[in-house]
Amino acid sequence: MAEPPHVPRVALSRQEAAISLGMSLDSFERHVQPELRLIRRGKLRLVPLAELERWANDNAEWVLGREHGTRMRRGNDHRHPRPPRS
Repeated sequence: MAEPPHVPRVALSRQEAAISLGMSLDSFERHVQPELRLIRRGKLRLVPLAELERWANDNAEWVLGREHGTRMRRGNDHRHPRPPRS
């Protein structure tokens, strides 16, 4: 019997979302989930991939600032390209 075609995922379980961010489910539920929009159907909770990617981009920060090694805070304008390495 033929295998069904691969269907791309558009949402993940909370456990899968936590794993995709490299954290425990407990950390995900405490620190990430409150900032996400979830799909809720009965007891089922799904995290849209686009929402997870938005959160990751919004919470990414430069380890070193762009000038003089200053640390930049959350909420940076992440649309600018990464500065060249010296």
